[in-house]
Amino acid sequence: MIKFNQVYKRYPGGHEALKNLSFEIAKGEMVYLTGHSGAGKSTLLKLIAAIERPTSGSAIVNGHNIKSLKGSALPYLRRNLGLIFQDHKLLFDRNAFENVMLPLQICGFDHRESAKRVRAALDKVGLLKREKTNPVALSGGEQQRLCIARAIVNRPTILLADEPTGNLDTEYSNEIMNIFKSFHQVGVTLLISTHDESVLIKFPARALSLKAGELTL
Repeated sequence: MIKFNQVYKRYPGGHEALKNLSFEIAKGEMVYLTGHSGAGKSTLLKLIAAIERPTSGSAIVNGHNIKSLKGSALPYLRRNLGLIFQDHKLLFDRNAFENVMLPLQICGFDHRESAKRVRAALDKVGLLKREKTNPVALSGGEQQRLCIARAIVNRPTILLADEPTGNLDTEYSNEIMNIFKSFHQVGVTLLISTHDESVLIKFPARALSLKAGELTL
């Protein structure tokens, strides 16, 4: 599903964000990505989504070699990926329904089928009754759930989440993690970046720990 072999990521100027990463994540597995701020967690998630490319080494995601992936093949990779960013990236001039609809519009889905999928995704995260609400009127936890709905509306096989509980209180954090747990139970592969120790304790799973761009044991 995801396999890295001696992956390095260097930026102009020589900064090495990731160094000699080798690991595998099996289909349907839930894995945490931990480490200090600046350890390389976000960079690693961006490599998996082909937002960034490895400088060297082999990064295979769903059979695609990220380093040599052609631009024309990106849509096929990303159709099977759900991305949840730290800064939400919601469109505040569109309501909840329209925010979740956007990925399906980009992929050219039929409008009637898209509407069904959007409402199913909103229902999954408990926001169906707020589909006409603009993000600015939602709480932080509700905005995060809206991001999750948008990430899963394509029914991805892999879900990547960058600090999804970072700015939430314990109650909202537990809600978000229970949603992820339900996805895991139906076979979705999850990679969740977090520095929240309470999440690691309450929702245990294998963890990959980064320190200054390198995996630690």
